[in-house]
Amino acid sequence: MKHLLLFAGLIFILAGCAGKEFYEPEYTVGDYENNKASLAGDIISMNKDGATLDSGEIITKRGVSKFKIPEGYNFLNISDDVVIASNYKDSVLLDKKEIKVGGVVIAATLKENKLALLFSDNSIQLYNTDTDKILLKEYFTHSYVNDTRIANPHFMSNIILFPTLDGKIVVVSEANNKVIKNIVVDANGEFNNIIFLDVIKDTLVAATANKVISVGDGVLNLKDYNVRDIISVDDNIYIATIDGQIVKTDISLNIINRKKYKYAKFYALAYGTSLYALESQGFLINISNDFETETIYDFDFDNEQKVIALDDTIYYDDEYMILK
Repeated sequence: MKHLLLFAGLIFILAGCAGKEFYEPEYTVGDYENNKASLAGDIISMNKDGATLDSGEIITKRGVSKFKIPEGYNFLNISDDVVIASNYKDSVLLDKKEIKVGGVVIAATLKENKLALLFSDNSIQLYNTDTDKILLKEYFTHSYVNDTRIANPHFMSNIILFPTLDGKIVVVSEANNKVIKNIVVDANGEFNNIIFLDVIKDTLVAATANKVISVGDGVLNLKDYNVRDIISVDDNIYIATIDGQIVKTDISLNIINRKKYKYAKFYALAYGTSLYALESQGFLINISNDFETETIYDFDFDNEQKVIALDDTIYYDDEYMILK
């Protein structure tokens, strides 16, 4: 009986492998070629705001920077025209100024002399760079498993938004450096750290791998999505999901348009003059702004290497391409 069960299990596994499906478009227009250029190295680390090359150069939403960070440091953010990097041990860099913080910093944002930090133990800290004083330190539930996409803190008028690793956004008053409230985005997901955080026309939009939330004018909207990638463009939110959907919403998360691509596994979303979605089998799907038409290109890349899309540019393998 034991051997029969093992045999039945083997057949089930093999059948599952044999039945695995991949996205296959009916027609493509050929290769996508536009403004392709080489990178100075391979991507070794990345987050929602940029990436680090093994050459020490960095990629930000401003493009490829010739500014080099020291070996052992990884790019986190660029704010107030200052490059922020972490050694994932005990220090952060503000351009070339090293600050000992006594823990592993995984996200950071700077405004004037205030440095907002998120640590790997799910604590947050507000640090004064002029006086080298800690203005705020708070600890939250430790998260042992996290999505590698980690959002940076956000300064919004007179408050600071700290994304956490346990699915919350901690709102801190910039006037008195105290926590005002916590906004729960996702309390139950296995991977529930905040992977996206933006403020659009005074409306907060945030996401985990399982939820998307919008908070504006005292109204909270929460939607369930298994998020592969999410971007904001003007007043619209674009979401690529695990089940092959591309969804366009307004900032209140009302659906404007949606498309479904059977078996598609999207790596990244980018936006030129319209939306692009990079698919794992080597296709680049360009969707018109009204979602009425699409153009599908062949786009050869190594899907075992790191890929990042920032605004209108896709960085992949050892090159990058600006999208029309």
